[in-house]
Amino acid sequence: MPYRALTHLIDSHFEVLSPELQRAARWVREHPAELGLQSLRASARAAGVAPATLSRLSHALGLDDFEAMRRPVVEALARGAGGGLVAANESDEPVRPLTQAQLRNVASTASRNTVDVVNAAADVLLAARQLCFLGLRASFGIAHHLRYACDWLRPDTLLAGDASGALVDQIAQLTPADALVVVSQAPYTRQTVECAQLAFEAGVPLIALTDSPLSPLARLARHALLFDAASPSFFHSMAGAQALAETLVAAVAARGGEPVVRRLAEVQARQHAHKAYWEKRPLKANFS
Repeated sequence: MPYRALTHLIDSHFEVLSPELQRAARWVREHPAELGLQSLRASARAAGVAPATLSRLSHALGLDDFEAMRRPVVEALARGAGGGLVAANESDEPVRPLTQAQLRNVASTASRNTVDVVNAAADVLLAARQLCFLGLRASFGIAHHLRYACDWLRPDTLLAGDASGALVDQIAQLTPADALVVVSQAPYTRQTVECAQLAFEAGVPLIALTDSPLSPLARLARHALLFDAASPSFFHSMAGAQALAETLVAAVAARGGEPVVRRLAEVQARQHAHKAYWEKRPLKANFS
């Protein structure tokens, strides 16, 4: 079955799936590369569902099992650089140069970072008393996503910001028991580099998501995770940075053990109690 057929199955069945299966289906639809490269359990963790949910999704789509759902993605990846996944787009237009650059940037997260380096960075994030994230200008969205996702996995997370002019004060409160995650790419934001230097001088462990081992952030970091940001557009591409952020979060989730499981249950219960997410209600039958 080609990957395009799998996406068609998901799209045609989506409305009749339960909310939990819809959540799994949306992840499968939006993260094909991760699905193709990960096991059932790793994919379930990334999707925020139980492994059994992905198995039930495959059955709901009329497939034999999880591997039958995963196989079209693996075959598309084997054809080279995600080309088969791009071809799954309903459009028959050729892949645009920007899309090609984005795919290369996403692929760079695997080629430029070993599993050991990512896991070591994840361990720092899990061990820190307080975890602070900093990204300004174009990198703000990446830092925000990292903080949001990690807050589901562990308590005491903070997104540093300069809205009130107190950015330096926030960084100055960190201690060697804490950790600072910084995100930036060339041209590097001056405030980000200066805050990283301040934290480094105070002995705060730094994790840097950046574009070069020679960047001012990488040279200060205990662990530097690298991404490509090339783009034919005027703006640098953030696709690699986002993919790298998700890779780091997945490692934190996988290595966090029971404390992460408890934290996830607490956050999910709180979100459910406050009705944070919209749920489709079944239509009432009208027999009149």
